[in-house]
Amino acid sequence: MTDLDIDVSISEPKWTMALGDVRELCRAAIKACPLPQVGPCEVSILLSDDDQVRQLNRDYRHQDKATNVLSFANSEDTESLEFGPRLLGDIVIAYGVASVEAENEGKTLADHLTHLVIHGMLHLLGYDHQDEVEAGHMEALEISTLDGLGISNPYCEQADLK
Repeated sequence: MTDLDIDVSISEPKWTMALGDVRELCRAAIKACPLPQVGPCEVSILLSDDDQVRQLNRDYRHQDKATNVLSFANSEDTESLEFGPRLLGDIVIAYGVASVEAENEGKTLADHLTHLVIHGMLHLLGYDHQDEVEAGHMEALEISTLDGLGISNPYCEQADLK
């Protein structure tokens, strides 16, 4: 098993008000992901609000809108560093978008957040959904990971994760 440091920060208090120990929920989702044997590594999760996610989406993806989850993979080669863990990257999740999606899709916010964390982590690990083959592979990993946590297939309702 990979030695994994998971840093969860909360800038939107509604996450904690809605879910209680949301940090542990995020850590459990990350730990359930199929992690490669890469030695010590680190991932950062920010549970944020729609405004901050919209700004990040605009600044880094040139899309001026809030979205549910953004992943920022570390593009530098840190495997060769002698000191410290390899930084996989950052995941940022918007409370407003995620909570509305969960309600509209008839899911609990906890299950939807777990899915978004897993989706974001798979992006950090190099998975994508730019074409049908990639999307199918990534969705299959999400479904099996969620199943291992007792969460049903989110794609039965055709959730839109972009």
